[in-house]
Amino acid sequence: MNKYHKFFEFFLLFVLLQTTVCLAQKATVLSTDKLKNYVTYFNALDQEEAVKNYVPNDQSFDWLAKNVPLFDCPDSVLQTVYYYRWWAFRKHLKETPEGYVFTEFITKVNHAGKYNAISSALGHHIYEGRWLRDPQYVNDYISFWLYIDPKHVAQRFHGFSSWVDDAVYNRYLVNLDKPFIQKILPALDADYRKWQQEKQLPSGLFWQFDVKDAMEESISGSRKEKNRRPSINSYMYGNAKALAAMAALVKNDTLQTRYQRQVTELKKLTLDSLWNKSANFFEVKLEKGGFSNAREAIGFIPWYFNLPDDEAEYAAQWNQLIDNTGFNAPWGITTAERRHPGFRTHGSGHGCEWDGPVWPFATTQTLKGLANLLTNYKNQGAMTKSVFYDELLKYARSHTMNGQLYLGEYLDEKTGEWLKGDNPRSKFYNHSGFADLVISDLVGLKPHADNVVEIHPLIPENKWDWFCLDNVLYHGKTLTILYDKTGKHYGKGQGFIVFSDGKPVFKGKTLSPMTFRL
Repeated sequence: MNKYHKFFEFFLLFVLLQTTVCLAQKATVLSTDKLKNYVTYFNALDQEEAVKNYVPNDQSFDWLAKNVPLFDCPDSVLQTVYYYRWWAFRKHLKETPEGYVFTEFITKVNHAGKYNAISSALGHHIYEGRWLRDPQYVNDYISFWLYIDPKHVAQRFHGFSSWVDDAVYNRYLVNLDKPFIQKILPALDADYRKWQQEKQLPSGLFWQFDVKDAMEESISGSRKEKNRRPSINSYMYGNAKALAAMAALVKNDTLQTRYQRQVTELKKLTLDSLWNKSANFFEVKLEKGGFSNAREAIGFIPWYFNLPDDEAEYAAQWNQLIDNTGFNAPWGITTAERRHPGFRTHGSGHGCEWDGPVWPFATTQTLKGLANLLTNYKNQGAMTKSVFYDELLKYARSHTMNGQLYLGEYLDEKTGEWLKGDNPRSKFYNHSGFADLVISDLVGLKPHADNVVEIHPLIPENKWDWFCLDNVLYHGKTLTILYDKTGKHYGKGQGFIVFSDGKPVFKGKTLSPMTFRL
């Protein structure tokens, strides 16, 4: 039977790839002309091309044109950085004898595993990569961590906290590749159990060193103390939710029940134990007892997974995001509250200070959490679509150094200076997400397990008169999502319009949330 299973697996993959190729050839509203101009510009900025991986610069336009959604909007900064991030993401794709992987650092670093792979930003990579038309790249990458890394003497998968199960399931919601989920679910289940063995306390909460959260030298953290952190507990909650959903998908009732129980328990434990009522914030609980008494960006992570209840008390935490003594700074969202006496004091020469500087890794998580608050919650504190837009734009504007496009590790919150300078290891640092925030949060395409298209835009009212997201592969169909206030910009009609494989399937007058069946 095994050889037949392998044959059908191969056949299904072949059919999926053929479908992808055919769909990519369908006519769309946007041409690839702007993409080509952007790629030409980006390539000119990187003439030395110090590192060449699977897709070198001179082949980048063809690869991007075949694989990524096209985006057009009135804000030139958002549009430029959208394409720049896809162009940079492509740089990290490596072909190895054991399949494709995405790297985090463009150059070799000592703490990486085989093929220079590091798992700390795996969740970001999968969320970003779920919009690629060719599924093999991310399939191989997930399989690398589940099946290949465990064979190594020095395993790296659990070197950092991970929300891999959540990311895998959210990718499934885009492509509905059930055979792939069926194949990897046992390995994902075994991996969760391993985390429980390594990091779960008798209370049921998880502990982690800040360095293993990829957040070393934080105000609340330690390289030695087993602190209970909102980060890893939110990740494991999100992973359990995803595993319960995947178990239901393959009709494994026992597995589904076990993870549903874990979801319920972790939510209660997080709300009961990690919510500091006096600070109105999710905070670290120290191994030695008590809260860290430091508001940090990791306190926003529970909303990445829709963990908190929809109550005004929790939503009020978000008001810190726009407080100049909280997390609001000229160049982005700080990783710790600016009023704290320990702000920007923990730098120790390790080069990864999470005590206040702006980290794109954390910015991505916080913006995803904010998008969930604005989309899924009634209680939203002082948060609005304008707050989301302004912070996303601030994030986009941070992609600069010496007047040119740049993506590094972390930056000064007041000056925008990348704190490691133009360090070769930091260039094109693949430790965050951006395109997914545009696709799934700003434009608002919310993937579903059923044959539903839900779009919940976070573009402020009267901000844009037009925009278009095109060539989006969703449930085997190519979607085009556009808004044209007058109908004259794209010539496809007036209002909010969605096309599926070139045919109009929805039309609304205003830029409002929509839900319909394909």
